[in-house]
Amino acid sequence: MAAAFRSIGIDARPSPEGDTATYELARCHLSGDECLPEVITLGNFLKVTQQPDYDPGRTAFFLPTSDGPCRFGQYLHLARKIFRQRKEDEVLFFSPSSTSGYEDIGWEASDLLRTAWRAVIVSDILRKLLLKTRPYEQRQGDTDALFARSMDRLCEAIASPDLSHRLRLEKIVRALENARDQFRAIPRHLEVNKPLIGVVGEIFCRLNDFSNDFILRMIEKLGGEAWMSDVAEWVWYTNDEEIVRLKRTGRWLSVQMLKARIKNHILHRDEIRLLAPFAEDFRGYEEPDVNEILRRSEPYLPRDRAHGEMVISVGKAIWYYEKGAQGVIDVSPFTCMNGIVCESVYPRVSRDLGDFPIRIFYFDGLQSNLERDLEIFMELARNYSRS
Repeated sequence: MAAAFRSIGIDARPSPEGDTATYELARCHLSGDECLPEVITLGNFLKVTQQPDYDPGRTAFFLPTSDGPCRFGQYLHLARKIFRQRKEDEVLFFSPSSTSGYEDIGWEASDLLRTAWRAVIVSDILRKLLLKTRPYEQRQGDTDALFARSMDRLCEAIASPDLSHRLRLEKIVRALENARDQFRAIPRHLEVNKPLIGVVGEIFCRLNDFSNDFILRMIEKLGGEAWMSDVAEWVWYTNDEEIVRLKRTGRWLSVQMLKARIKNHILHRDEIRLLAPFAEDFRGYEEPDVNEILRRSEPYLPRDRAHGEMVISVGKAIWYYEKGAQGVIDVSPFTCMNGIVCESVYPRVSRDLGDFPIRIFYFDGLQSNLERDLEIFMELARNYSRS
């Protein structure tokens, strides 16, 4: 995302990596009722304020938002309040919303939105290559090193200024093909049969290594391979929800509907082009259409009565089962509404799938006994795969 902003001339950088200092910086300003992603997000923003070149008048934070009962919709308001209390009112917050499919990033600023979408797909591709390769590498560290180099090269391609969409896409595809070839060349143990574990849950916590106590690496350490839900499925979900809302309000034939469908067509076309070089690499690991996920969640959490990550997590867990996974882990912040609802549904899902192992792991920044609990789950998954 930072590279996408740089492509239109904005000096954008990722926020610092989360660590113990992140947690402590945020806790000085919080009551303890906040969920972990809010703590980490705020703490990393506060880390920016400690950098030598920090100037409140020349700083903006990119913080997407949402409506509804999830606490995610409160991150923005709390962050603004805290920066006002710090006498740093000049700091700006750029906050597009999922309500409009994040269209308020500025569909009229199509360069940014389209490049940002390509950046999402690129990051999903690189993450999938990482997780498919690292459990089988012969030399420990090869995959992580290549992932970091590939990320740098892809960011350079995404951030290229003054290019047409066509030329930038060609440049990104060339960089992806180069990364693909290097991942293919990593020596690996192909004869090893590892249990495949699907990973769903709250989008920030499952993607942020510090927030989830590096659970993906721990799955690999305990002999498994993780297949994690990507970021693109959330974008497709919010886009689909936008179309559903337009239909419910009788705007089947409207300018808004036309714009939404044109946007989806363009995004889908770019996704196909970026994934095309990986047809062989991702065979058997293709991601489903969001409506396939929603159909699977329907008996448990119908989309017209439940919204957000809970619907996607339950539907995707069933989809992972159908794809041959030996278990599913849901990664959620402690007290997360989406996680709590899913936890109430998973026992029924598991029974309906023949006692398929599904386990939710909650994280609050003070995790204990994760390795012990995960080891028990992995044993269940191995036993399930043998049954």
